Amino acid sequence: MKRKAYQDRIIYQIYPLSFKDSNNDGYGDLKGIISKLDYLKSLGIGMIWLSPIYKSPLKDNGYDISDYYEINPLFGTMADFDELILEAKKRDIKIVMDLVINHTSDQHKWFLEALKDKNSKYRDYYYFRKGNGKKPPNNWNSAFSGSCWEKVKGEDNMYYLHLFTKEQPDLNYHNEEVIKEIEKILKFYLDKGVAGFRCDVINQIYKTSLENGKFSLFSRGREHYENQEGNFKILERFRKEVLDRYDDVFLVGETSALTPKIGQEYIDRRALDMFFEFDHAFCKSFKLIPIFKKSFYKPKDLYKPIFKWQKEVSWIGAYLENHDQLRSVSRFGDEKEYFKESAKALALFLLSLKGTIFIYEGEEIGATNYKDLTYEDTNDCMSKSAVDTAMKLLHVSKKRAFKWVNETVNRDNSRAPMWWDDSLNAGFNEGHPTWLKVNNNYKNINVKLEENDPDSILNFYKKMISFRNKSDILKDGEFKEVKSNSYVAKFARKLNDEEILIVVNLSKKKFKEKSLDESKKILISNYSNHINNVLMPYEALIYKIK
Repeated sequence: MKRKAYQDRIIYQIYPLSFKDSNNDGYGDLKGIISKLDYLKSLGIGMIWLSPIYKSPLKDNGYDISDYYEINPLFGTMADFDELILEAKKRDIKIVMDLVINHTSDQHKWFLEALKDKNSKYRDYYYFRKGNGKKPPNNWNSAFSGSCWEKVKGEDNMYYLHLFTKEQPDLNYHNEEVIKEIEKILKFYLDKGVAGFRCDVINQIYKTSLENGKFSLFSRGREHYENQEGNFKILERFRKEVLDRYDDVFLVGETSALTPKIGQEYIDRRALDMFFEFDHAFCKSFKLIPIFKKSFYKPKDLYKPIFKWQKEVSWIGAYLENHDQLRSVSRFGDEKEYFKESAKALALFLLSLKGTIFIYEGEEIGATNYKDLTYEDTNDCMSKSAVDTAMKLLHVSKKRAFKWVNETVNRDNSRAPMWWDDSLNAGFNEGHPTWLKVNNNYKNINVKLEENDPDSILNFYKKMISFRNKSDILKDGEFKEVKSNSYVAKFARKLNDEEILIVVNLSKKKFKEKSLDESKKILISNYSNHINNVLMPYEALIYKIK
């Protein structure tokens, strides 16, 4: 069977607001991305995943879409998008769109018509329901805290459903017209030549019922909308009616509350080609609640959940960070004593895993979390909601609540403008105030600086990406966990009669490691000189076994 492009290519996620500002208005844009395609080609990536670029009021930074067929003017025009596809193709780079179809913006024409006219057909595009006495229609929680029902102004006891912010009303997939509208959107972008879609919260789009949910402080009601049979059937329909009519396109799903068995079912039924797991994203690498002064993290909290998915599903989207999570070197590495070593160790670990590898913008230079962000600097709607919730539930000060939120869930940490050089605003633009504060460490961490340093994190990423791109065993070999301790991730990749061993010390400890003897050939390492039978802090190696 012919291999698919997503099985062989590394995908680089771009957060368009923060990648490159070409017109100096403070916001990243499509022309800015085009200007950096040669950089991405030199990095060795084969696909770009764009976070949403559609027209949007940006209440949730583009994940609230007001028109699927228009580009947000902040990013440019549809002509700019067409140019991006063309210029990327010249460099053998494919484009992946972010598909946000669980909800729209409350400024979308469908929702505006639904509000204006109770008898409009668009009223049934969403979930409008009468309240339960003086209470909302059910007891479900929003992912951003509070009820997921918003009262309709000017209508007696009428509410609409929103699993996320109130500006993001959920679409009703019991309505055939909604499904047809989404199929039209898919076709529109596939006809333009995109290679696939990253599907936002895709395992929540079908609500089997609107009954009350079981007791839960968070996400109450999820048993009625996560991984429902109707969800599978809709995705299977998209595959049959749309995707199968195009050559070599794919879907990757953002899928919360998943088990390996359910994840594999998405793949076996071709509802999705792969998905992201979130077990490792919620590991104990940060303080769990504000009253704790330290985390209880050990490296096994990172690699054990990843290994579980590597072993139990046939294919997966492998990643360490994205636009919704903290920077990986700040969470899992050592920014102070072993910055370069730990960032390179994480790179080798990620790029040795099974599945499609996703790298997030800035990860390749060791981009870190903010150290000096304040509540006033924060743009992230989820973080502000979390601060309010922490203050109410835990009776802590705003300063204490924000410190905890910033160390655990503040998505702005990964959304800072890209570190291109050491000039004003890190080379993101020519000096106009940026939509989000520039991280103040850009003088020491930036692309230009690292391109000129043979020992840099960036050049190690290039080396490791090149190694993977040429390695059939890393792209297609089976995964096998090898027994280790709580600090060292050890696994093998095997293809036919070839086998390699990957050993990654994810700590500042030094270990005697008898298996790392001179009889094995080192294929790649993040240390220039390996000491026989010794594993140095954050040392990572790939050995040839057979």
